[in-house]
Amino acid sequence: MEFHDAANFLFDLRRFRPKPGTESTADLLADLDDPHEGVDYVQVAGSNGKGSTARMTESVLRRAGLTVGLYTSPHLDDVRERIRVDGRPITEAALVEFVERVRPHVVERAAEGEAPTFFETMTAMALWEFGRRDVDVAVLEVGIGGRYDATSVVDPVASAVTSVTLEHTGILGDSIEEIARDKAHVAPAGAPLVTAATGNALAAVEEQVGDTLVVGEDGENDVQVRYQGRTDGTEAAVSLDGPDWSVETRLALLGEYQARNAGVAAALARQVTSVSEAELARGLRNAHWPGRFEVMGSEPLVVLDGAHNPGACEEVATTLSEFEYDDLHLVIGAMHEKDHRGMAEALPHPDRVVATQPDLDRAEDRAVLATVYERRADDVTTRASVAGALERALAEAGPADCVLVTGSLFTVAEARERWTRTVVPKRVRDLSDAREVLEGSHVTGPGVWRMRGKAVHRVVRTRVQRRQAQYLKEELLSLGGECATAGLNEQDEERIDVVLMGTLAQFKRLIEKLEEQPYGLPVVASELRGRLGIGVETSSRGYPWEDHTAVMGILNVTPDSFHDGGRYEALEDAVARAERMVEDGVDVIDVGGESTRPGAEPVPTDEEIDRVVPVIERIAGLDAMVSIDTRKASVARAALEAGADVINDVSGLEDPGMRFVAAEHDVPLVVMHSLDAPVDPGREVEYDDVVEDVIRDLEERVLLAEKAGLDREQIVVDPGLGFGKTRTESFELLGRADELQALGCPVLIGHSHKSMFERVERDAGNRTAATVAGTTIATERGADVVRVHDVAENVAAVRAAEIADDG
Repeated sequence: MEFHDAANFLFDLRRFRPKPGTESTADLLADLDDPHEGVDYVQVAGSNGKGSTARMTESVLRRAGLTVGLYTSPHLDDVRERIRVDGRPITEAALVEFVERVRPHVVERAAEGEAPTFFETMTAMALWEFGRRDVDVAVLEVGIGGRYDATSVVDPVASAVTSVTLEHTGILGDSIEEIARDKAHVAPAGAPLVTAATGNALAAVEEQVGDTLVVGEDGENDVQVRYQGRTDGTEAAVSLDGPDWSVETRLALLGEYQARNAGVAAALARQVTSVSEAELARGLRNAHWPGRFEVMGSEPLVVLDGAHNPGACEEVATTLSEFEYDDLHLVIGAMHEKDHRGMAEALPHPDRVVATQPDLDRAEDRAVLATVYERRADDVTTRASVAGALERALAEAGPADCVLVTGSLFTVAEARERWTRTVVPKRVRDLSDAREVLEGSHVTGPGVWRMRGKAVHRVVRTRVQRRQAQYLKEELLSLGGECATAGLNEQDEERIDVVLMGTLAQFKRLIEKLEEQPYGLPVVASELRGRLGIGVETSSRGYPWEDHTAVMGILNVTPDSFHDGGRYEALEDAVARAERMVEDGVDVIDVGGESTRPGAEPVPTDEEIDRVVPVIERIAGLDAMVSIDTRKASVARAALEAGADVINDVSGLEDPGMRFVAAEHDVPLVVMHSLDAPVDPGREVEYDDVVEDVIRDLEERVLLAEKAGLDREQIVVDPGLGFGKTRTESFELLGRADELQALGCPVLIGHSHKSMFERVERDAGNRTAATVAGTTIATERGADVVRVHDVAENVAAVRAAEIADDG
């Protein structure tokens, strides 16, 4: 079974209406021999905030050292997002394996008129994955209510009800009290139910459960929350006080309601395991949840929030009041079953409204929404696509205005594509390459056979809405090009892969035609233009990697680095080494004071600063940029103040302050794809396609740095060869380094003397020649920076590769 067949099977289950009860899910799990048993579970129910709370709980538990599963809904782009282990989505291979296992059972039950629903089957797959991966704990976001939700098939060790509003009254009850009692059924057997409910809802919860732990701003609550407002455009300060603990931290999720969610998450995590106050602070701060009051830009202020009911819209209005802006431009798209007038009354009074509808059947007609908002604003227009509506709002907004996109997570998902969609260049040299690209995009077998001979030229892959895919295919075919689409059946919110094939001239004409089309296609045209370099003017900041592949020389002032530990620990030795690098033609000198080799011990902050700052002060005047290789924001700040020009963070922004330090000093920031630093050699990571998966993971890291204030040309991406990758996977990343350009950032390859070269029978002391060969491959694949120990040899390799390419 191919992935698209498995995904289609799951999506086809949506034709079965939701039904209360856990029997279908339990039957599915029993057919799988109950793989979920032995895992501890946390259930998070509530009308609003349960997804954010689940994400924060997961982040804290991971920070405490546990392996953690996370199950949430809906997804923004890919159904696999709903099921994650340690932050990474379930693989395509695992999804296929699950569907192959359960398909006979599902078909048999369907024949009896009792087929499991899409949500029940997804819940079973999540629990199967968490058991298969042997996670320590899994956090489950409840779908609807609590008592009869599919996730209630488990017996949780900790549970929460975040908030209660009138919702799903046909299923849960006609009053706040009835809905609260239904949600309270998620209460664990041996611990208090954590809740941030208030008023009649809280009274109903306490009547139902008895043993509760209440979170809120009131001083009489068990966990007291104080929201201290924004500290900058993307974080807010909060303080939390529990019965025997307290913590002050920042949240990447803005809003007073998110502070309450943080209090709930902290209480839940402490019921699961022993969590220090430092782990609470870092875990909460590192929790990012796309589409929840997400600030995407500052001039104008651009905010995305998936608020889909009046209560959530009230929270959006309260949080937005913390910002100063002139006019409010509202982009609104909602589902037809929602309380549109209630939502409109709860949102701030807009100056201009663009009503739209996401590309799914449940979306309310934009004309209906426009009618609702005619009472709220004088200037109300409509656009057929969310992308088009967002572009209209951005075009009309001044730098001091605000653009708010809200009404549904589906609307936010389509708007967010403006910042997250990647167009991946594919290296297609022969029919074998063409077949691999097409199969990797889930094109059907007959489609691969028909298209493979036409793909040996300009080929890019991207992910778009279904109606956009249809337009792309029709337009490119009319120009003599080719377009292959994924074999997924029509699903409302699911994006699909497309592979576009044509000559550069065909792409140029395609872009010109798309710029005049509806449904957000001008945005796709702009992304294609940038990726293919058609009529694009590039700016320069004077970085050495802008006009050639730059060589970054490694200067480890440590006693224990894997290749040269102890050689340059003395200050004079380090300075002499830097001067020799400059003579050999180095572009950047990367100074590191902490080893990330397997088994390396963490270095205290003060000690790391004492190692690197004197060296940087001495070499800052040399004819090369100076980079600081560190995982700590405080060390980076000290290094920049001593004269460093670049930050190289091998942890992939694990320290949430790192991106702000880089933005404050307006310096380039290297963001590495890293699952562990130091490297954990015993950790096994599953990838469907290591290059595609690394690109997908880095997308959000890049976006975090961009939201902190850095431009994409300042954010350098490093795929992290050897960090959570096998030797084979590291070679795959090296050989396909050109695909990393999809992120729109400079690319750094760090391969020097790594264990991946054991594949070519080179032991630790004999890898110089292999490293030089790797540098040549990286340069030929378009890498912007290579990070190496042996400067002279690798500078020569870069220059030879570039001369051959120019010739």
